[in-house]
Order: sequence, then C-alpha cells, then structure tokens
Amino acid sequence: MRVLDALGHALGVAGTMTWEITWSLILGFTLAAVIQALVRRQTITRLLGDDSPKTLARATGLGAASSSCSYAAVALARSLFRRGASFTAAMVFEIASTNLVVELGIILALLISWQFTLAEFIGGPIMIVLVAVAFRIFVRQQLIDAAREQADKGLAGSMEGHASMDMSIQSGGSFRRRLVSREGYTAVSHIFVMEWASVIRDIVVGLLIAGAVGAWVPDSFWRHLFLTGHPLAARLWGPVIGPVISLLSFVCSIGNVPLAGVLWNGGISFGGVTAFIFADLIIIPILIIYRKYYGTKMMLAITRDLLRGHGHRRLHHRVPLRRVGPRPGGAGGQGR
Repeated sequence: MRVLDALGHALGVAGTMTWEITWSLILGFTLAAVIQALVRRQTITRLLGDDSPKTLARATGLGAASSSCSYAAVALARSLFRRGASFTAAMVFEIASTNLVVELGIILALLISWQFTLAEFIGGPIMIVLVAVAFRIFVRQQLIDAAREQADKGLAGSMEGHASMDMSIQSGGSFRRRLVSREGYTAVSHIFVMEWASVIRDIVVGLLIAGAVGAWVPDSFWRHLFLTGHPLAARLWGPVIGPVISLLSFVCSIGNVPLAGVLWNGGISFGGVTAFIFADLIIIPILIIYRKYYGTKMMLAITRDLLRGHGHRRLHHRVPLRRVGPRPGGAGGQGR
C-alpha cells in the first residue's frame, strides 16, 4: 500500500501541474503555428545570411516565434545553416526558439512566479548577445567551414522530419487573406499538431520526473544540496549546480519547467533556477547531436560558448525577489 500511495502522490503532483499548464501550451502552440504558417522557410534563410546585429535581431525574433522543442530547434538550426544561414545566426535562432517562446514564459509564471518570466525575457537576449560575441571572437572560419562540411553529410540526429518540413502558406495575398484561406487553416492545424508531437515526450517525462521528485525527495535533501543555510554560498552555488542538474535530467525546454519549480521550492537560488532552465541546449542527448551535426570540435565550442553566455546567472541581483514564492498547490508545493 505504501508503494501505491507514493505513486498516487507523485501522479497527483504531476496531474496538478499538467492541469495548470495545458491551456498555456495550447495558446503558445497556436500562436507559433500561425506565425510559422505565414512566414516561409526560404524567407527565414534569406534573412539570416550574415552575423550582423540586424540579422541576429531578426534571428532572435524568428526563433521566438518558432518551435519550443529543443531537439526540433537544434535540427532546424542545422537545416538553416545548410541552406545558407550564417552559423552564428542559426545558433541565435536556436537559442531564441527554446528560451524566448511565449508558452515557456506563461508556464514559468503559472508554476513558479512572474519574476521568472521576466528573467527569461531579460536573460534570453543577454545570453544571445554574449554567445554571439563569443562565437565571433573564439570560433574561427576554418572551424565553421569544417562544421558546414560535416552538416552537409546530413547525419541523423533527432527531429529531422520536423526541421525539413515547410508547411507555410505558399499562396499570395495579405497576411489576413492567407491565414483565413483553406490552405491557411490546413497549414496552421498541421503545424499545431507537429508542435505538440515534437514536445509531448519531454513534457510528459518532465512532469513525471517533477511529480516523483516533488513527492518523494525530502526537503532536507534540497536544503543540504543548495546550501540554504548559507545565503551567500547558496547564491554562488545555485548557478553552478543548476546547469549540472539540467545536464543530467535529459529533459529539455518546456519539460524542464516543472522540475525547476520543484528545485525552487527546495531552496535553489533564483540564479540557479534560471541557469537550470537556460541550460536546456547542453543536455547530454543534444551534445551527442551537436557532435553528429557539426563534429567534435564544434560541439565543444558550442558547449563552451553557451556556458560563457549564461549572463542570466546574475539576474537574481536585479529582478525584484521580495514577492517571489511558491505558488499554493504549484510545482513542488505539495506536502510530503
């Protein structure tokens, strides 16, 4: 009976979080589907041909309107790179499409607090700027050429089917006319289903992990792990341990948010939570995909510069924290 009670408790925590975030996922995927249906893939590639500030700003906006699945974002970035986009612009597109999407911000506000949504939209651009500068300084053209040669081999990683499909509306006319046409309805509905299909595995796994951790791991473990009895040490330690936990979780993007809520209620610092969420592009399965896509040297360079780009780690000094706290009945807020 104890085993069944424990399973029931974990599923109850996961179910509560699922109930809170479902509507935001529907809203976010609908908006993303509309934008992707209106903007043709070849247009995106044409706009990302260099690494000028204007181009990187475009890449950020287009990425934020794209998929929120890390695996799909990584595959799409390679697809853009192979079609002529600059490497830096493709990577900026990838970062924005996992860390600046609307649904991620809404779920952060629902499961934890609005301050984390604010941190997402402040920290994301900071990370993009730092990564872009790091790529320009440290990634040589010879390495980019080698990465393009490796990318052109077309080795399979994950979600290539999603990345290769361009279901945008091909007919002419205004945005409104194209959107309300039969082709528009078809494109939006198909993209909406594809968005769900691309992230449902990570969302389910993330919710189950968060439910189990929230229900079974005692608070004392988190207090010791996150050094909650030493405020200064906790602030410094949180941004270090956050990416490590993310690396080991094997869950990416939106699927990480429920576990982030559990970690926050367990005592990790604000910077630790943001570092945990922004580390979704360096989890072990994605590092393996980087190696297949671009080669070992570029995989190491991407990992190095993404870690350098974690400027959001210091956001806990700037974001108002006095009103931040666990949401009643939210992630990790169940009694145990």
